[in-house]
Amino acid sequence: MEANTRSTGRLPAAFLTPGSSSFMDFLGEHQPEMLPGNRQLPPVQGVIEAPHGTTIVAVTFPGGVVLAGDRRATMGNMIAQRDIEKVFPADEYSAVGIAGTAGLAVEMVKLFQLELEHFEKVEGAQLSLEGKANRLSTMIRSNLGMAMQGLAVVPLFAGYDVDRGRGRIFSYDVTGGRSEERNYATTGSGSVFARGAMKKLFRDDLTEEQATTLVVQALYDAADDDSATGGPDVARRIYPIITVITEDGFRRLSEDEAAELAGSVLQARLEQPDGPRAALL
Repeated sequence: MEANTRSTGRLPAAFLTPGSSSFMDFLGEHQPEMLPGNRQLPPVQGVIEAPHGTTIVAVTFPGGVVLAGDRRATMGNMIAQRDIEKVFPADEYSAVGIAGTAGLAVEMVKLFQLELEHFEKVEGAQLSLEGKANRLSTMIRSNLGMAMQGLAVVPLFAGYDVDRGRGRIFSYDVTGGRSEERNYATTGSGSVFARGAMKKLFRDDLTEEQATTLVVQALYDAADDDSATGGPDVARRIYPIITVITEDGFRRLSEDEAAELAGSVLQARLEQPDGPRAALL
């Protein structure tokens, strides 16, 4: 079929046959071996060593939602990469942050982006935010076999719900179980420490600037107590990836904006190493 396609310039029949609006269903029908969950790993003994992404945080504010991640990937007790990217746009109004096995997670994100784009092209409309969260849940569930061998992927999904006019956050477990989080959420090895910081500093009336500062504070606290989480690296100019999703769509803060935020947090920590405290009533 490939030779005929090259000689005639025509698309294979699979691309011209009406079918599901799901790209995963299309791939599963015509080339199932390309789906990550269908790959067979060779038999191994012990834990498979692979780079892992760590801490992802998200927080809502009245105008939308902020999703951010640190830049460190680890392999065992070693730093595998200092500037890995863990937060990606899923489409115009949503984003996904990855924790877990880095290679599989990035592949899953790319497949998720294709899934949403395919649906929009076939149906002529975007999936609802709820529908996007459900599609990602299905993808994670399909990776369960690899997760049981230590290659787990546990993302955090956030977006602006145009129907409800607010930001929403969804967290997952390795089986694909989905939960909507209220106000803020964390995942990854430093999540416990980041969540403690967010719990302390969150308010219902945060501005966008305060929300972006809050996620940097949370990532700083995670890096302070978790060796797998990387804090702002001023010497190498490596700063957290910070994204904001509002009714205007997805926006990633520039390196200069992230550097300014990180710099203000670092300067304040020189005076108060444990960070700001919750207001007393």
